[in-house]
Amino acid sequence: MVPRLLGLICALTLLLASAASAANTRVSIANYAWSRPQVQINLNERVTWDWLGPDLAHSVTGISANDLQWDSDPGTDAPVHQAGDSYTLQFAQPGAYSFQCKLHASVRGEVIVSATPGDPNSDSGPQPPLNVDVKPPTLGGLALKSQRFRGTKGVALSAQISDRGILDAEYYRLNSKGKRVYNGYKTWDTFIGVNHVKLGARWKHFRAQPGRYEVVLRATDTANNVSKPIKKRFEILG
Repeated sequence: MVPRLLGLICALTLLLASAASAANTRVSIANYAWSRPQVQINLNERVTWDWLGPDLAHSVTGISANDLQWDSDPGTDAPVHQAGDSYTLQFAQPGAYSFQCKLHASVRGEVIVSATPGDPNSDSGPQPPLNVDVKPPTLGGLALKSQRFRGTKGVALSAQISDRGILDAEYYRLNSKGKRVYNGYKTWDTFIGVNHVKLGARWKHFRAQPGRYEVVLRATDTANNVSKPIKKRFEILG
């Protein structure tokens, strides 16, 4: 009996030690799964879910009787998130809590809450690195060969761009009072480095006519991140 009793005591000690070591924690949502399908915490501690991508159309929705009130995306059956979004819940009652994505039943998991009081102020650690590129490209070094030119062939523009993607130009014609009137657009495929294009050239979405213009330029990379806009002015002479 003594060895058996000692065994039970050791098992209970390990269980309590495991519960005591629980703390606020994070769960990553990426590649259509939770990073930890089962999470163990103590009473009053928190769980934070982080959307890391590249798949982001997932919800954290309670599906058991004790957590039906919790939903990261209430009021919609089509959850949409940005990379880096997070959702945090605090658990004030012991028990097992089941969650599932509204769109993808396999994106699911369980939170097990012990009856041992925990520390709701414990450090859950930093958010893990994202699995998608969210850094916008840089657009700089813009130089026009001339701000005044004739004809419909445009003027040379050079631009330093940090990522492959697209450079787009929105053209606005300036009236006699300097007010802008939208006048068309143009896009170019770009590469990393100095790109050379013809600005103000006539094409199907821009009627190059004599007048003063302001153009708004933006670079968009292959992950659809957009640079800060840069404005330039030029004049097509009659």
